[in-house]
Amino acid sequence: MDRKNAWDKYPQEKLGQLLEFSDNYRQFISECKTERECTAKFMHLAQNAGFVNIEEVIASGKSLNPGDKVYAVNMEKGMAMYVIGKQPLEQGMNILGAHIDSPRLDLKQNPLYEDTEMALLDTHYYGGVKKYQWVTLPLALHGVFIKKDGTVIPVSIGDKPGDPVFGVSDLLIHLAGEQMDKKASKVIEGENLDILIGSIPVRQEEGETVKERVKVNILQILKKEYQIEEEDFVSAEIEVVPAGEARDYGFDRSMIMGYGHDDRVCAYPSFMAMLALEDAPQRTSVCLLVDKEEVGSVGATGMKSRFFENMTAEVMHAAGQYSELALRRALAHSKVLSSDVSAAFDPNYASVSDKKNAAYFGKGIVFNKYTGSRGKSGSNDANAEYMAHLRDVFDRNEVAFQTSELGKVDQGGGGTIAFILADYGMEVIDSGVAVLNMHAPWEIISKVDLYEAYRGYVAFLKEA
Repeated sequence: MDRKNAWDKYPQEKLGQLLEFSDNYRQFISECKTERECTAKFMHLAQNAGFVNIEEVIASGKSLNPGDKVYAVNMEKGMAMYVIGKQPLEQGMNILGAHIDSPRLDLKQNPLYEDTEMALLDTHYYGGVKKYQWVTLPLALHGVFIKKDGTVIPVSIGDKPGDPVFGVSDLLIHLAGEQMDKKASKVIEGENLDILIGSIPVRQEEGETVKERVKVNILQILKKEYQIEEEDFVSAEIEVVPAGEARDYGFDRSMIMGYGHDDRVCAYPSFMAMLALEDAPQRTSVCLLVDKEEVGSVGATGMKSRFFENMTAEVMHAAGQYSELALRRALAHSKVLSSDVSAAFDPNYASVSDKKNAAYFGKGIVFNKYTGSRGKSGSNDANAEYMAHLRDVFDRNEVAFQTSELGKVDQGGGGTIAFILADYGMEVIDSGVAVLNMHAPWEIISKVDLYEAYRGYVAFLKEA
């Protein structure tokens, strides 16, 4: 079944909105490289669009009515947004769910050390990465230090003009004979992904003996520039990410290369689709942005937490609709687009894909009826009735879409947050944007696929 190239829908005179949306997205992923940064940006944009923090609603005792807009933040690393619909919530919600964490390197809690008069930071990689891809790249440090008195010290070093960058060194080819014979998974070991950050020793007075002089010099810089002591690393969350802006890709500028497309290329259009709702929808619309998907959706900020369930209970209470049974019905009657990326067909690696069931650049938003690995293990497998319903919604709104599997049957596989939401009895399907170089430091997406995802999410919220 052949799908038309979505670029054909956009002759030159109709490209304006698509390119503007893509440029705004490119700026977003250039600025927001961590889940905290994404949440802060989304919260700011939501407030400007008239969304009110649910905590203010609770404190004031205000009632929520159709058309009201509220949001809730989960530990600064995720959020849920609601636009109250005309129908009672127990009849279900239309939910866009995406994750805002991405593969990266994290600093360990005791990371700073000196070796042969070089100062380094010890890391632990986060999510599924090919470790060899993270060497010899310019890297940046993003995150927060939390002092014992609760003071928050934000850190973003490596992306501003004039900033230094950091990196993981690699073995020169002249001495790499043994290294080159290793499996790709062993070429670079996880414990060797340490970040080089300095090499100047602190000056010492005559007769003075200072141990680890380079480390001491780095600590003096941290103290002067950021008021950070070595012990503050214990209560810090510092992520090591690729340095540099997302860029237009290709002579025709049809693509975007950037860090963190997985899954911010779905989170951003999901969020923007909520802002596009001008009036009260029939069903309550929700955008759910979560953390920790890349490590199994666990923890208080992951999809497996009770955050979304608890916030929905608060919203229903403020709308005068809460009961335990009504909450259960609201969850069970909901429809979800689990907005996560799919693997784009790569002609350089054609052998891993089934061409009839692969996602292609330029063919629009991707539906993955199921993911999982090999025998659909760990997969949510969407009902045919729900797939038919979405086909109708997207066709009526002239949204370009395609279907895909994640590679050949025995090749591998993956997972999303879909199966967790499906545990409530919701209708759920994975739908998102095709990505090349998925989980690499620099990933690639098609601008037209991004825009068709946005249009599809808007149609889903309004009509599903």
